[in-house]
Amino acid sequence: MLRYLIQKEFTQIRRNAFLPRLIIVFPIMVMCVLPWVMNMEVKNIVVDVVDLDHSTVSQRLVHDIEQNHYFIFHGQKSTYAEALKDIEHTRADVVVVIPQDYSKDMVNGKQPQVLIAANAVNGTKGAIGSAYLSQIMASYRPLSTPLAPQTLTLYNPYKNFKLFMIPALFAIVMMLMTGFLPALNIVSEKESGTIEQMNVTPVSKWSFILAKLIPYWIIALFVITVCLLLAWLVYGITSSGPLWLIYLLSMLLALFFSSLGLIISNYSDTMQQAVFVMWFFVVIMLLLSGLFTPTRSMPSWSYLTTYINPVSYFVEAVRTIFVRGGNFQSVWHQVVALSIIATFMGGWAIISYKKNH
Repeated sequence: MLRYLIQKEFTQIRRNAFLPRLIIVFPIMVMCVLPWVMNMEVKNIVVDVVDLDHSTVSQRLVHDIEQNHYFIFHGQKSTYAEALKDIEHTRADVVVVIPQDYSKDMVNGKQPQVLIAANAVNGTKGAIGSAYLSQIMASYRPLSTPLAPQTLTLYNPYKNFKLFMIPALFAIVMMLMTGFLPALNIVSEKESGTIEQMNVTPVSKWSFILAKLIPYWIIALFVITVCLLLAWLVYGITSSGPLWLIYLLSMLLALFFSSLGLIISNYSDTMQQAVFVMWFFVVIMLLLSGLFTPTRSMPSWSYLTTYINPVSYFVEAVRTIFVRGGNFQSVWHQVVALSIIATFMGGWAIISYKKNH
């Protein structure tokens, strides 16, 4: 009986002109577009320079700023007030003021005070732009100044943001393929009336729910494989850890999202209602998962939500495997937590389905 129900689901998917295209196109678009646009690295910072020293040393500093690929050199201004107008009119992001006697202080062993004024409307851009400029200033230090501490970058030595984001994008793919699609499937059958025909058959709740979930788990295996292949072909990025762990985590997340979709569809009467409720939960889980920003940066009350957020466990574990080369011992607690949450949601999905005999 289960076999024929699964065949029915695949037949419905195949007959839908949109779904097969979505299953193929969506992971390709996510992997080929989002790693380029979802980039937290700050570049193209527009800089004005006010050189009050007009020495060889200060001009060399200006040229270093001009040649740095993180900055767009907007030119030199005669006064700080003139440069500040560029910030007020959003023509510049940062102003650097090189003081008088800059080179003289350097010769005399003094650390000159260089003013860096940053537009902090975008706090991240202002802070990181100032930090970039401070690093350049630090290279122009008097001989008597102690050396700055050396930094060793682990796991991602080139600080490639794509290596950080690509594993986490698997969660977005799982969300749509195994969350939204099953939810819309059930609701569409409610609206068309075909689910009533299933309710009067001797098919058990277990068989019905499994027949709805298994096709999307198979689709999940397919799209994760596509994502891994695209990460290798397009970006030259491969997992440093075992692939079977990535597949295990993906299937646990697929079980959670597919169960959540079925729960929402069981309590929804229209497709519009199911979409909005599903979107409400998905947005919250994604934003509080650490996919975009570190969870430790969140307030303590919101950080507590990561303990019940399966996306947070998935993102942390898959990055540990993909970037750091972690093994099962490194992510066992995330696997256990995902298993518990997914099993609970699967049971709820079965219980919440009301079958009329």
